Amino acid sequence: MHDLTPITALGGIAPRIDSFDGLEIRECPNWALASVAARLGQGEALLAAANAGLGLDLPQVGKSAVSGALTAFWTGPEQWFIEAPFASHEDLAAQLVAALGQTASVTEQSDGWVRFDLEGSACHRVLERLCNADTHSMAGGDVTRTRLEHLGCFLICRASGAHFSVLGPRSAAGSLHHALVTMATSAL
Repeated sequence: MHDLTPITALGGIAPRIDSFDGLEIRECPNWALASVAARLGQGEALLAAANAGLGLDLPQVGKSAVSGALTAFWTGPEQWFIEAPFASHEDLAAQLVAALGQTASVTEQSDGWVRFDLEGSACHRVLERLCNADTHSMAGGDVTRTRLEHLGCFLICRASGAHFSVLGPRSAAGSLHHALVTMATSAL
């Protein structure tokens, strides 16, 4: 038997938290993530299955939707990411397959992405220097795909002006974290 200890994307045993005046940047490893894509000709059936099986109305372009522990956000035509707390949804992809059946192709994404949450009144001052997203006009539930430090990322507004999540490639977690902390250090 192996004696292994799980580590976060930044290589720690516990999530990294960086605090600044008016801002906290938190590594968020405790979220399961799966992609959902409608199979050919199954778009409407997928929407119905998600509503019936998950209680979730899959959102339109630039939006997210929440139902219980699940959050879905649009990633492309008839494609979404769905996230949930890892503690209760370690097998999120399997749960989605069971609920959506043959209407969708589901792929486990948890280990492919890293999530950093920015909370506080200074979110805009950091994000406006790192990406071209108009964070001032984003309301809670808005989502956009943007480039942050030359990386394709999703930016999710959890609460207007005060809470944003950045999802980026896990393989670049160190670079993404460095960019966020460096900008927070210089902007605040």
